Amino acid sequence: VSSRPKSKYPRCPKCNKATYLHHKYKHYNRYKCGSRKCNHAFSQYHNLNIDLASSENLTGSLSMKGMRFPLHTILTALTLYFLNNTSTRAISQFLKVTSNISVSHVTISSWVHKFAPYFKEKAKIFNAQLDLNSDDWHADETVVFISGKKYYLWLAIDSETRFVLAFHLTQARDSDAAFILMNQAKSMGKPKHFITDRLPSYNEAVKTVLNESTHIPVPPMSSDTNNNLIESFNKTFKAWYKAKKGFNSFEKANNLVYMFIFHYNFIRPHGSLNGSTPAEVAGFNTNDSNKNNWFIAA
Repeated sequence: VSSRPKSKYPRCPKCNKATYLHHKYKHYNRYKCGSRKCNHAFSQYHNLNIDLASSENLTGSLSMKGMRFPLHTILTALTLYFLNNTSTRAISQFLKVTSNISVSHVTISSWVHKFAPYFKEKAKIFNAQLDLNSDDWHADETVVFISGKKYYLWLAIDSETRFVLAFHLTQARDSDAAFILMNQAKSMGKPKHFITDRLPSYNEAVKTVLNESTHIPVPPMSSDTNNNLIESFNKTFKAWYKAKKGFNSFEKANNLVYMFIFHYNFIRPHGSLNGSTPAEVAGFNTNDSNKNNWFIAA
């Protein structure tokens, strides 16, 4: 990083004096004016080839056909796992007692993550019906552990519908991760305001990727315009995650988070939404039968 003004660098937008490179980042450079009297700092973006979010790298099956067990059995297991925070061993016992179906907890453990790509294809079709151009979107990060190592789950949520717009699972808590989250979320619409905590990583990402939105960084519990909405999601997610006692691989964790969010957006009834799902509030037209059957026939 150079501390001397150079002609190849952009001129200061305030005083037109020469600038120097203060810091070089993956997606932008930070420059400072060479004039001590001005000392203005600004950013210039040079690389918007933003990496894909982890949600775009799911592994598993694109079909639920040809399964050894009936679809109803598999869907019952999925519902118990994602709605009731039930363990795979408890689900195995439940199926044996209520339906005399013998299925091992290992098989159920496979079901709950292997169909993530299948449901992602469903979501792509359903998302075309949604209107998520609301006043406020919120973003936050929450910690999860994979094989004992700390990871951050980055999330973006629509305020009006409670719909989870995007997620990215990574060990990083930096501007690159924020760029990835913003880039994934923008495919869902354009908010007037993007509300985050005061993590500096968000600043340039929102300014660049969602440049038509106003960034509102807020401290916790500061006012009516706070990030409590996403904290509510985190509470629901953490109650489910706690029962899992962490994840044992990145691929499975990524798939399980996707499955949880699909269920949260399209199937799980929300008391704060009068029993509707976030997708229904956003305009998704469905019925209880389709939801209960995880849209297999949809």
